[in-house]
Amino acid sequence: MRIVNGDVFTGEGFELRDVYAQNGVFVDVEAAADTEEVIDATGCYVIPGLIDLHFHGSAGADISDGKPEEIHTMGAYEASRGITAMCPATMTLPEEVLIQAGKAAASYVPADNEAALVGLNMEGPYISPNKVGAQNPGHVRKPDADEFRRIQVAANGLFKLVDIAPEELGAEEFIEEMHDEVRISFAHTCADYETAARCYNLGARHVTHLYNAMPGLHHRTPGMIPAAVEHPEVTAEIIADGIHIHPAMVRLAFTMFGDDRMILISDTLRAAGLEDGTYDLGGQDVIVRGYIATIANGALAGSVSDLMRCLYVAVHDMDIPLVSAIKAATINPAKALGIDNERGSIETGKVADAVLLDKETLELKQVILRGKAL
Repeated sequence: MRIVNGDVFTGEGFELRDVYAQNGVFVDVEAAADTEEVIDATGCYVIPGLIDLHFHGSAGADISDGKPEEIHTMGAYEASRGITAMCPATMTLPEEVLIQAGKAAASYVPADNEAALVGLNMEGPYISPNKVGAQNPGHVRKPDADEFRRIQVAANGLFKLVDIAPEELGAEEFIEEMHDEVRISFAHTCADYETAARCYNLGARHVTHLYNAMPGLHHRTPGMIPAAVEHPEVTAEIIADGIHIHPAMVRLAFTMFGDDRMILISDTLRAAGLEDGTYDLGGQDVIVRGYIATIANGALAGSVSDLMRCLYVAVHDMDIPLVSAIKAATINPAKALGIDNERGSIETGKVADAVLLDKETLELKQVILRGKAL
């Protein structure tokens, strides 16, 4: 395959050049065999395929259902929207349910039109009972390394992220024991600055949906966010759907962390890609109206805006520079997941996932998945 006449994302900008793919990976022109498959990218940006490391489901399916066929449904929908690699997130659920979700994920082999599954994200159950959000409070429990390892074995090592509330009993011991085995993130937490700073020094390295389900910024009680900013190895994910966070706060996050440490996520529910209605999330009903999803008490319950729409909103509505937004949806999540040697940029030897966006509107024009046009 050859993609011609496009403005190709370099990581720090764009350059007009052709892109070559062969046997599912990007290759140099010298290594490219003659091909009749040519895609004209005139008037388009050519960017890497997007990577979503925090979403629960789409097109009626949810990773926590533990059904292999639903993961295929999710994979097809995500790929159709330019998300070529996915790391779905489980919810606060019983161990046996998480084990079944892990087993289903481990069995997944993507079809030609489906996104790759590059990991799993365990958003619960090791969270604060005082910051459950849309999680099920009945299944919240203390961090448990033995339990996590049992679930990880069932998932064949797919869990790349695990979320905890660092102030809860057993959290510090969990971080010390597990930080070399999985990327530990702070989520659904009431942690103060001192607790968070201490726990980042112990080995935690991530923040789940920044600003949401955590203490806000305050000049006398700063909370955990400044502790994350001050630790250079910590990455922060953020939902840029235009619902969860005011644009000024999204811009502030990029200013605080820098665009090498920010990660755009969608946090979508199974309702993504479907019409308005009532849907299930971890055993609770979620009401969807337009781009807003809430549980019965009115609390936000994740998103129905997929990562491609979040990229658009970040640039078009929030004034995040296009280069920064692309980094936050491609190479940055790849680094956080430890897969940047194979994904996240258009470089020789990496998986040939790419997306063509109209330069004027940022409309999705074409998806290239493992070197083939969808």
